[in-house]
Amino acid sequence: QVQLVESGGGLVQAGGSLRLSCATSGRAFNTYTMGWFRQAPGKEREFVAAISWRGGTTYYADSVKGRFTISRDNVKNTAYLQMNTLKPEETAVYYCAATSRWVRVEGSEYEYWGQGTQVTVSS
Repeated sequence: QVQLVESGGGLVQAGGSLRLSCATSGRAFNTYTMGWFRQAPGKEREFVAAISWRGGTTYYADSVKGRFTISRDNVKNTAYLQMNTLKPEETAVYYCAATSRWVRVEGSEYEYWGQGTQVTVSS
């Protein structure tokens, strides 16, 4: 069992930056692929980024490439999502998730989820 707790969300102006954190507890963090997803009001959840067990492989949604960076610290058992040049349409609840599988983009393949953190980007 893995418990995930996101933090770092908030209100930011368009063009600004935020760094989300996902603290984990439970089974060995370094055996899980970590992913970030988001869900805006009235929209389906969408994949944002994922990182492999040791951090050697990352994958991003096309919409965030070049602006977002996913990383992890396997000593602190924490995953991060650095978000730069944020846009108002990226206002959403951001979730971190964990899977014992290799890097995945489908939320259904993630076994554990956090409660989410709200990110609001004002125009």
